[in-house]
Amino acid sequence: MTKTLLAEFTAREGAEDEVARLIRDYALKVREEEGNLAFDVYTKAAAPRAYWIFEVYRDEDAFKAHLDAPYGVPFNAALTPLIEEDASVLTFLDPLATHP
Repeated sequence: MTKTLLAEFTAREGAEDEVARLIRDYALKVREEEGNLAFDVYTKAAAPRAYWIFEVYRDEDAFKAHLDAPYGVPFNAALTPLIEEDASVLTFLDPLATHP
């Protein structure tokens, strides 16, 4: 079963360009992961400092491999002081069955 989540954070005022650069570079790496099926980065139209990242991994093992990737810790260490939250807020999602 796929592992799907939404990661959310808000860039601090004045850090918008650096956050955009970091997330663009990180997205390129994540999209190359064997088990990554989607890593789509959005900003809210009404609040462009607010980011939503929609992530889909092949399964739990692929998600664990993503968490263990060597570039994840440096990315989060660089991102954390640039965002308003203590860390990205993760919401795990389950698909709604479309058939009874």
